[in-house]
Amino acid sequence: MAVRVGVDAGGTFTDVCLLDEQGGLAVYKLSSSPRDPSEAIADGVVRILEQVGVPATEVSYLGHGTTVATNALLEGNGAQVGLITTDGFRDLLELGRQRRPDLYDLQVDKPPPLVRRALRYEVPERVLATGQVLRPLDHEAVCQAIRQLKAARVESLAVCFLYSYLMPEHEDQVATIAAEELPDVYLSLSHDVLAEFREYERLSTTVVNSYVGPIMSRYIRRLRDRFATYGMPISPYITQSNGGIISLEVAARLPVRTVLSGPAAGVVGAVAVATTAGFPNIITFDMGGTSTDVALVNGGQAGVKMEQEVAGYPIRTPMLDIHTVGAGGGSIAWIDSGGHLKVGPQSAGADPGPACYGRGGEAVTVTDANVALGLLSREALLGGRMPIDATAADRAIDAVATRLGLRREEVAQGIIALATANMARAIRVISVERGYDPRDYTLVAFGGAGPLHAAHLARELEIPRVLVPTIPGILCAYGLLVADLRTDFSRTQVAPAIPESLPAISDTFAELERVAEDWFREEGLAEVDRRLRRIADMRYIGQNYELPIELPNHPLTADDLPAVLKAFHDAHDQAYGYAAPGEPVQFVTLRLEASGVVSKPKPRRIPEGGSLDDARLGARRAYIPENGGWGEVPLYDRARLGAGMLIPGPAIIEQMDSTILILPGQWANVDEYGNLILSEE
Repeated sequence: MAVRVGVDAGGTFTDVCLLDEQGGLAVYKLSSSPRDPSEAIADGVVRILEQVGVPATEVSYLGHGTTVATNALLEGNGAQVGLITTDGFRDLLELGRQRRPDLYDLQVDKPPPLVRRALRYEVPERVLATGQVLRPLDHEAVCQAIRQLKAARVESLAVCFLYSYLMPEHEDQVATIAAEELPDVYLSLSHDVLAEFREYERLSTTVVNSYVGPIMSRYIRRLRDRFATYGMPISPYITQSNGGIISLEVAARLPVRTVLSGPAAGVVGAVAVATTAGFPNIITFDMGGTSTDVALVNGGQAGVKMEQEVAGYPIRTPMLDIHTVGAGGGSIAWIDSGGHLKVGPQSAGADPGPACYGRGGEAVTVTDANVALGLLSREALLGGRMPIDATAADRAIDAVATRLGLRREEVAQGIIALATANMARAIRVISVERGYDPRDYTLVAFGGAGPLHAAHLARELEIPRVLVPTIPGILCAYGLLVADLRTDFSRTQVAPAIPESLPAISDTFAELERVAEDWFREEGLAEVDRRLRRIADMRYIGQNYELPIELPNHPLTADDLPAVLKAFHDAHDQAYGYAAPGEPVQFVTLRLEASGVVSKPKPRRIPEGGSLDDARLGARRAYIPENGGWGEVPLYDRARLGAGMLIPGPAIIEQMDSTILILPGQWANVDEYGNLILSEE
């Protein structure tokens, strides 16, 4: 029996989801292995195969999300990179856009460049903005620079020339020389990584790719070796920041595309579940052990952005528009110099983890606060596999309470309230600040901690409904089972949005489609599974930034242009609160999204429920201010809930991968697919 497996390796837990041919679903959760993420990934896959009694040879697909590239950036432990660039551009990494990280803080420092100045080499060459060669590449200067980088024992080489996205031959010539002189050095060419204008962002993205490339390549080798040892016949896929999946070969060549790998898979899974349940407009709320990720989805389509700063370094690549804050179950509570309680962004992570994990952690975390209040089990999590040391949680909170002169439950509730406020601010960033009213959306709560905090968060933001999927703690791994293969191709081509420009625009798209066809063949995708989507970044002439506008999936004609311009004006009005239909508009960068559709699991309906008493496990003493403080709160087993059941709040619902809190004044309805729909009375 062939099975499909998805694995999400987070900062605290690694989640595994398995789907068989009949649509049967199995899940498993284990602690992550930060020193070598491939260890927990392989171990989790082996454990879930043992759990369902399927040999490794029956795995037909394996997709996984990874934080390897992100962690290398955050921890500053990437490769030693050398840079070859156009004469006069050696210091562009430091000059950047001449923006300070904090406008009003004159003391804050920018992160150090990822390439030391001594390892940056300029070579004579120059291409004009028209793509014409003003000065040919000096081959002798390239050879000399490469010899010096070889002597410095660089692990990785980045090459970024001015306007190479128009004329890439000079970078290709450097690659030919480097292949002879530095055959074992990782190589990134800017026209391969990002064929777009804005030389600083292109340079920064190319350097980041080289910085994390060797780390990712070693990780991929270890992962392949582990699965080969278990006799698995397939090569795993990796999630990209844009929500699609790519092969290990592409990930090794372009690891910069995986910096938001895990969170993107969660959004894909949430969209799949919510769309099936009849909620196309959602706000995703993914609260894990280290952070909380939120995203806005309209009409079942998640927003995409082109640029993000990670650890202070600009990265320009298509990625789902996800906003992250340092508020997770492992977020540490602390007292600042003014004696005020704060939560995050520091996290206890997987090792040692919260105090209640009993692994030597002493810092108070959000998870400890939930244990102290009785909202989380004081005995064990993960279906009994993970013992909880409630006494350690109480002791850690008491130490903070003594300093603040408060009771234990007051401090614990304060931690929950602060975490909720942090997460509410994150949702306002992606909704209110962009012209969207959160009250028009459904909150989809997932991640191990999301369902426990969703009720408070929805009430804070007046969101009318909360959807908790059947496997909230494993939803990122599930997203890997429904994600399509996807890659993006782009080319900067600045042209006025007038009929005379359309033939050249169509020619560029035709060229991008030829590249996409090569990718389809490499991935072995059948014609029926191939999809192409055309997008253009557009702006008013004179503006410095663009908005992505979807185009018809055929060569543009003069008849198409009015609708395209109207879509741009509408998008501008949504983003900035005004539009100027009389102003001239430009095409700037043309994008082609190529995807290969994978077979999706069919959602399974659950039987109708009987008596609510059949699902009741008893009651738990818990502290809920809305319920008058300490009191006995009904406790239910989610596995025993049937379709159509109504659970009144206050209540706590437990399952292997998460815990759900229903506040007084709220009801939870079990829909036909087993999702919980929370709403106010």
